[in-house]
Amino acid sequence: MPNAAKTEKTDVVLIGAGIMSATLGALLRQVQPDWSITMFERVDAPAPESSDPWNNAGTGHSALCELNYTPQNADGSVDITKAVDINERFQVSRQFWAYAVENGVLGDPSQFINPIPHVSFCHGADGVDYLRKRYDALSAHPLFEGMQFVDDRDEFAWRLPLMAKGRDFSDPVALNWTDKGTDIDFGSLSRQLLAYLGRSGVDIAFGTEVRNLDKQSDGSWNVKVRNTRTGGTRTVNAKFVFVGAGGYALPLLQKAGIKEMSGIGGFPVSGLFLRCTDPALVSRHEAKVYGKAAVGAPPMSVPHLDTRVIRGNRGLLFGPYAGWTPKFLKDGKYSDLFRSVKPNNLFSMLGVGVTELSLTKYLVSELLKSPAGRVDSLKEFVPRADGHDWELITAGQRVQVIRRKGAGGVLEFGTAVITAGDGSIAGLLGASPGASTCVSAMLDVMQRCFPQQYAGWAPTLKTIVPSLGTKLSDNQPLYHEVWDWTEKSLRLTDKTPKLAEAGQH
Repeated sequence: MPNAAKTEKTDVVLIGAGIMSATLGALLRQVQPDWSITMFERVDAPAPESSDPWNNAGTGHSALCELNYTPQNADGSVDITKAVDINERFQVSRQFWAYAVENGVLGDPSQFINPIPHVSFCHGADGVDYLRKRYDALSAHPLFEGMQFVDDRDEFAWRLPLMAKGRDFSDPVALNWTDKGTDIDFGSLSRQLLAYLGRSGVDIAFGTEVRNLDKQSDGSWNVKVRNTRTGGTRTVNAKFVFVGAGGYALPLLQKAGIKEMSGIGGFPVSGLFLRCTDPALVSRHEAKVYGKAAVGAPPMSVPHLDTRVIRGNRGLLFGPYAGWTPKFLKDGKYSDLFRSVKPNNLFSMLGVGVTELSLTKYLVSELLKSPAGRVDSLKEFVPRADGHDWELITAGQRVQVIRRKGAGGVLEFGTAVITAGDGSIAGLLGASPGASTCVSAMLDVMQRCFPQQYAGWAPTLKTIVPSLGTKLSDNQPLYHEVWDWTEKSLRLTDKTPKLAEAGQH
């Protein structure tokens, strides 16, 4: 009999060629350049799913405009706790990207980050009152300084001509406006990071699907993979495994059998958007404008009209409209959801059906929505919208985390890092803010999974992220210092967006 194929060895295996794995790989290369790293991606292209620019809203979630991060309390006050936390995490990402540009890890920053105003939009007396309170709470905070409150009709029309044309201003409107926002193409960012990893000796295997993860007696992992073109298999032994496989992170972590996954399930939701690439319309809207979710709708349903900059071309996205499929990836299988149900998460999954009735109702209403109904939703933002100017696209799959709570389960909206107790494997589950907080998430993985090495890495990491270990909201001089540095290094200072010319509304 022929000898069995020899098991290859590597220090680190990264599963998935998206922004999370690319970021972790780049960080590890900075602090531990002697480690061998192997990356597997099941399709033949980098960043094919969640990190693809048309598969996410590309907001650069920094909580400047997303109203679900600033909920209103029962007493009418606005809670900014989550907004501050997300903004802090986004500042960490900006610092890493600035360092990476200055040190040749990344190339031209305009290929992945561009300045775009971030705007919150409400109408009606209650909505205007909420935005005034939100402005009062945020504008006094160091991380949100410079925010403006707008409730004047002419000012609204000058700043947002596409949204003003045909609008009935007898219904009052208001904006929270900040020029500090950015648009981020996480697909381009991922490709630049992957190019750097390839140059630095990382073995990147596309068209290679991870089929199984087996824990070994020495604490390492045997990662069995299959070439999707030839059908050939190989096994790679790794001291550490990171699962950054988007929706497939859940089943892969389940295959690993770590106890930290007990009780955890996932619920897939498709993001549908209307896209416009007509230059005449695109030129009349230069902002990311977020509204309020409908009463009873989940946080992920917050409507927004986004300017996108992809490969130098501008477009508009409006959505999301929820769709549904049991697939965990756009390129997944219809059996994904059903195969993810295990004895240890069955009651969590069933419990969500009881506790999340509003989500069920929302999904049913969205699935029944006609093309004309989608355009009607768009008209809240663009009163004279014509459906012929917009195309419906599926902007990726999101697998929301379900955790055990009591005898049932609860659906989480956010990003969750799962690490094994011994630090030998970690993975990322969930959705927004996701990519925008990738650097803080991966630093968290490094600290939790490499506690012995982390102290030695700290000086280098402090060079990469000067605010590491410090809350910028507690150190305003440091915030201004790193903000000015990242603005200059990312070449954002000379690309401040120009407001749409007056007279177009």
